[in-house]
Amino acid sequence: MIPFTAAVDDILFTLGPVAGAGRLPGWDDDLAREVVTQFARLAETAIAPADAPADRDGCRLENGRVAMPAGLGAAYRAFAGQGWPGLTLPEDAGGQESPAALAGALTEIFAGASHALQMVAGLVPGAARTVARFGTPGQCARWLPRLASGEWLATMALTEPGAGSDLSQLRTRARRTETGWQVSGEKIFISGGDQDLTPRIVHLVLARSGGTGSGVKGLSLFLVPSHDEAGTRQPVTVTRIEEKMGLHGSPTCQMLFDEAGAELLGPEGEGLRAMFTMMNHARLDVALQGVAHAGRAGAIAEAYAATRRQGRLPGQDGAVTIDRHPDVRRMLDTIAALTFGNRALCLMTLVEMELAHSPALIEFLTPLCKVSGTAAGVRAANLGLQVLGGYGYLNEYGIEQRLRDARVTTIYEGTNGIHAQALAGRLLRHDGGAAATAFADWLGAGAPGALALWQPVRAAMAAAADPAPAAAAFMRLSIRAALARVWARLAEVAGCAPDPARLRALAARETARAGMELRHLAEETLHDLAS
Repeated sequence: MIPFTAAVDDILFTLGPVAGAGRLPGWDDDLAREVVTQFARLAETAIAPADAPADRDGCRLENGRVAMPAGLGAAYRAFAGQGWPGLTLPEDAGGQESPAALAGALTEIFAGASHALQMVAGLVPGAARTVARFGTPGQCARWLPRLASGEWLATMALTEPGAGSDLSQLRTRARRTETGWQVSGEKIFISGGDQDLTPRIVHLVLARSGGTGSGVKGLSLFLVPSHDEAGTRQPVTVTRIEEKMGLHGSPTCQMLFDEAGAELLGPEGEGLRAMFTMMNHARLDVALQGVAHAGRAGAIAEAYAATRRQGRLPGQDGAVTIDRHPDVRRMLDTIAALTFGNRALCLMTLVEMELAHSPALIEFLTPLCKVSGTAAGVRAANLGLQVLGGYGYLNEYGIEQRLRDARVTTIYEGTNGIHAQALAGRLLRHDGGAAATAFADWLGAGAPGALALWQPVRAAMAAAADPAPAAAAFMRLSIRAALARVWARLAEVAGCAPDPARLRALAARETARAGMELRHLAEETLHDLAS
């Protein structure tokens, strides 16, 4: 097993010279380096060593509660004990109120060390953001300190049997009583739906408070705590832990809410708007999980290829390390490009989100990050496994776990296909296409060539009676255009990178490929649109 090492210098370079985090009010480069370095130390020494045993041991349902792998329990205690759950939460709630971009850097490190633990703990910032935006002063005063302390974890209870992406079909009911709201129904695919890392959990539950046939307008968002204020356990039960392809150390639960006491969060009937606050945070989080898998796969593959000797090169005596062979070098360079490009896209998006100059741009970039980052994680893990050959297929080096764990990221928080449909439909047309226009302006500022190829296709898609057949191709085109903008920026500041020569070579490679790929994807999109 090749030990996990966080890419601290590359991440800080991307935050600073690439994404321009220095534009954020109060940003301090020295403080950012200290925070990232300290968290990397925790990830390398306490979190990463527990991940492989957790994958092997898995979670168990014991006496109605989920027993987490012991090593992850110790890792979470170290994480919470150092105050990391409160990183982005308000100072008056016991948090540090750090920027989302800095938290994004830590997400990559956390997920690289243990995706299983990160996805259980990683829902807290989104839950806190939702409470802060939609909660009453009393709810904020009560719930934000609990989340900041690490004594409570949070879940997002959205999906139901037969009602995955079609939220209008949700059947979980919320009923107003003399003593408050009660929630009843079944939810599935709930990450961390129950676990023994924390004594208590708060579930953010989307439930129907309106009448039958009210569709999404009848949905409201509720806080359903595992225990009431008196400390009595609520009727919230795990009925099943799913057996999964990967993420064995993270419990994916089927949950039953049986007239559980609940608090309405935000206005009644506006649950979908409130839930999307948490979901949009989660989508960027998932994109960075993909980046984390790409980075870890690259680190394992580079280390292996630098020591594995096999074959000869023309004009050389003796066996060479396999990183000297052109096909292996191609795979290693592809993994590095996937990691650098998608890390930059995600962190640039987070910085722009924090600046809040163009919410419409963030609306367009978020699905691009989610689809591109997660696809990159799967592709990089698959390529890394190929570099290791037969050893990659064994569990000895841990890269096969990367592929198993990364695969779900293209499915949860909205499948990548659904994000493509949303991009081709709502985001091209809503509010006069404001989100697409903001993206066009962003492209034009750094990649005018990409804009020239993307813009006519955008117009054709917006004018089409049914853009759905071309949605997947248009998503790929938009991602490639966004990455052209990213690589132009990476090339511009490559002199500040930890390894300038390597980054310049990657940037030259990606720039040379961009025009050809953009033209091909533009033609593919128009062809699919006409079919």
